[in-house]
Amino acid sequence: MKNLDWQNLGFGYRDTHYNIRCTYRDGEWGDLEISSSNSINIHMAATALHYGQEVFEGLKAFKGKDGKVRVFRMDENA
Repeated sequence: MKNLDWQNLGFGYRDTHYNIRCTYRDGEWGDLEISSSNSINIHMAATALHYGQEVFEGLKAFKGKDGKVRVFRMDENA
């Protein structure tokens, strides 16, 4: 984090060495797991693939052609 150029941080994918995963099963969240894999398994009939239904946690921001950053539905996703 100390060597990160915050002034030129882009909105694209930034690979990290690890990520945190947690599985929701039988009405409960499991333990946090640290993973070094950059892939996830998803069922071929997942509604996120077929109908665009997915869970979104957090803010979504876009940089416009004019260079301004626009936040998508901040009041609904914060």
